[in-house]
Amino acid sequence: MSDGFFEQPAPVEDPGPPPPSPPWAGPPRGMLPGVAALELVLASNERAAVYIGRCSVYPTGFELEVRALVSAGADELEPSLNGIYHRPGRRSSYEEMLRFGIAFSDGRKATNVGGPGHGPGEPADPVLRGMGGGGGGGRWRQDFWVWPLPPPGPVGFVCEWPAAGIPLSRHDVDAQLFLDAATRARGLFPDEPTSHRGRTWSSFGAASLGGRLDSRGE
Repeated sequence: MSDGFFEQPAPVEDPGPPPPSPPWAGPPRGMLPGVAALELVLASNERAAVYIGRCSVYPTGFELEVRALVSAGADELEPSLNGIYHRPGRRSSYEEMLRFGIAFSDGRKATNVGGPGHGPGEPADPVLRGMGGGGGGGRWRQDFWVWPLPPPGPVGFVCEWPAAGIPLSRHDVDAQLFLDAATRARGLFPDEPTSHRGRTWSSFGAASLGGRLDSRGE
């Protein structure tokens, strides 16, 4: 018996369901994607390799998987694909990270290098947002959400990993591959309102920086 020492708190009002997340926050909920099989090796040498595996395409964007492999003699390499962070006593991870980005045919680009992000409202440039990932033992995987779908023309996939001896490397893929796959996506729950995985974002951190290509393609 508490003898009145503990008072029961007042009931908390149910706030109701959260508002739908914007399309640049992640893949739409309750939808099966179309699949674009890239199987694209971006770069490789005797120490490491970088490639893109599966690509799940939705009407609002696509989710891709970037994988990094290192040889048995390069166990010190850590790709750090999902943004820049700092570790005491070590160099900035920018110097060690596997830098990855995409480039649209209209000159817009997005990278995982980071920066100020964007403010509230719809971003003017593409979004490259890190999703799930992990790894170890010479294998790493990082998923990215790319918003929006690319315009017609080439889509450039770009990587650079100086710590692994991989220079700036780019491979172009026809955007039609993604546009066709998007038409094969289908919703499973027609009565469910449009929403996207994750929460509503007013700004993005490291793996979400958009931008425009300069005359040198950088």
